[in-house]
Amino acid sequence: MSGHSHWATIKRKKGAVDAKKGKVFSRCAKLIMSAARVGGGDPDMNLTLRYAIEDARSVNMPKDKIDRAILKGTGELEGVSMEDITYEGYGRGGIALLVEALTDNRNRTAPEIRRIFENAGGSLGAPGSVAWMFEKKGVISVKLEAAEEEALLDIILEAGAEDLVKLDEVYEITCEVSAFSDVQQALADNEIATETAELTNIASQNVTPSTEDAHKVLRLMEALEDHDDVSNVSANFEITAKLMAEIE
Repeated sequence: MSGHSHWATIKRKKGAVDAKKGKVFSRCAKLIMSAARVGGGDPDMNLTLRYAIEDARSVNMPKDKIDRAILKGTGELEGVSMEDITYEGYGRGGIALLVEALTDNRNRTAPEIRRIFENAGGSLGAPGSVAWMFEKKGVISVKLEAAEEEALLDIILEAGAEDLVKLDEVYEITCEVSAFSDVQQALADNEIATETAELTNIASQNVTPSTEDAHKVLRLMEALEDHDDVSNVSANFEITAKLMAEIE
């Protein structure tokens, strides 16, 4: 199982915990900002944004917070200039991490990200040090009960998807960035609800860390995800089924 798949599974479970901790609005805002940054601020023309807004509304996120997140993502927020920055670094065991952030103050964000890495026994790297290990992909998850696997496979392959993998309680669909909207639209046209839909970085090769290093890297990734400016974190690790069961 790919490193992304492991982290995606953990993030889905973490989402339920975040809701109980009151962090759900922050998570929704990040999804909205990320979607608006990539596809624009019109939900009628940006399916990913539409789903992110629907997710936010389902947890009663106030309209003004939704609107602010959209404007922040598109860079239209008055008096605020947002900037995309990618940080590259290593966690314990030499695991490579790619951190995507959206910030209005890189002089504040950079040292905070560096501190998170260092507190977890990792280190920031120079630009280009780990980016070459990753490729941007579209990743969509669908609950198992939402569709039959064979029928779902036919739908997504026709729309341009590359792969379908069954992971625990969901199917995970992978596609090229150029096919992301088409695959989402095909699922919507067939009334198949999605759990998550994001553009993320997937490693070309993965490493399997020791149990101790795996726990520390997962804590590092969670700390990075919890930072207000971070929109996405990717890593090139695999975790054994036994360790995954311990984590869950």
